[in-house]
Amino acid sequence: MKINMYRNILLVVSLFFSSLSFALDLDEAKQQGLVGEKDNGYLGVVVSQAEAQTLVNEVNQKRHEIYVELAAKNNITVAQVEKLAAQKAYAKTLVGHYLWLDGSWQKK
Repeated sequence: MKINMYRNILLVVSLFFSSLSFALDLDEAKQQGLVGEKDNGYLGVVVSQAEAQTLVNEVNQKRHEIYVELAAKNNITVAQVEKLAAQKAYAKTLVGHYLWLDGSWQKK
């Protein structure tokens, strides 16, 4: 039962990541090395830039809203959803994009 619940959470998180689009496109920002995935399920700014920060804020707000919904729906904590989302994001991160590892930004 828990496996199905986690699978459903990962599916929703995957769909969420694939449907984001903003003025500065998320994929474009990652490709340019402006933003990266953090180990808490959220984005972080790699290179300080106003447009990148705006993108990160918008994406993180939407992610948090979805994480709260998923946690409530599956009777688990937001922290558990964030951890699963981070694992999924790290796995989906392309080579050359940034990940937050051991307290610093590193290319995958």
